[in-house]
Amino acid sequence: MPNSFQSSSVSRPVGVVLIALAAVLTLSACNGGRARPRLAYEERPVELLYNTGYERLQRQRWADAVDYFQEVERQHPYSEWSRRAILMQIYAYYQNGSYEESIAAADRFIQLFPGSPSAAYAFYMRATCHFEQIVDVGRDQNQAEQALAGLRDVARRYPNSSYATDAVVKIDMVNDQLAGKEMNIGRYYQRANQPLAAIGRYKAVIDNEAFQRTSHTPEALYRLVEVYLTLGLKDEAERNGAVLGFNYPGSPWYAEAYALLTEDGRPPETAPTGERESWLRRIIPG
Repeated sequence: MPNSFQSSSVSRPVGVVLIALAAVLTLSACNGGRARPRLAYEERPVELLYNTGYERLQRQRWADAVDYFQEVERQHPYSEWSRRAILMQIYAYYQNGSYEESIAAADRFIQLFPGSPSAAYAFYMRATCHFEQIVDVGRDQNQAEQALAGLRDVARRYPNSSYATDAVVKIDMVNDQLAGKEMNIGRYYQRANQPLAAIGRYKAVIDNEAFQRTSHTPEALYRLVEVYLTLGLKDEAERNGAVLGFNYPGSPWYAEAYALLTEDGRPPETAPTGERESWLRRIIPG
């Protein structure tokens, strides 16, 4: 399948892929705009079934399209038409918001045709369906974790494809989501006066290399300053404040940390040289 997806946004323009897919096939023309009868099981020419399904796609009648593509698969299971019909089902289910069905169709394609060039599309759409089901940080992040695993799989298997390019962008978005979940839990523990549990969550954001590049890192450092001061661990508070100031000097979180530490008589002017270097090596290689 052509790698025509270029946008870093959610994959609604995947229709371009389908147009190219249909163009590869030399199909007999459908009968204009005549109304189609309701699908009933009877043996029909594969060209007619496929073209009718494609016509339904163009009219955005997603469920009807799925019926015809499934019929192609049932009546001609070992043909090239069947292979393409499964790809069309992935897309039609996706456009209909039937993510679980789209994932199932993608899994079926991958199982049946793992070596096909179009497997890249199936892997990508499976990951995208999980990605689009990600919920807010206050809820279970199972979909985010599955999306992350799927997107990494796409980037690893097809590194030179446009699918991989988009997957890398989405990976950063998922990491930001997962880091946000850690922060949400950390704040909960901090409010509940469980400082050690809160420290563990904030450190998870700081120590995870994928999370270090997210928007949550400055706040995580600031929260550590808060918690360590609460515990009376002023040296630890100053150290995290210095790292925050060195890496995010213009951040409002550093301004807050500076105010806290100044009140405490320990302004975070500089981080120890070794601390600065090790932190920067993790965040900015080289």
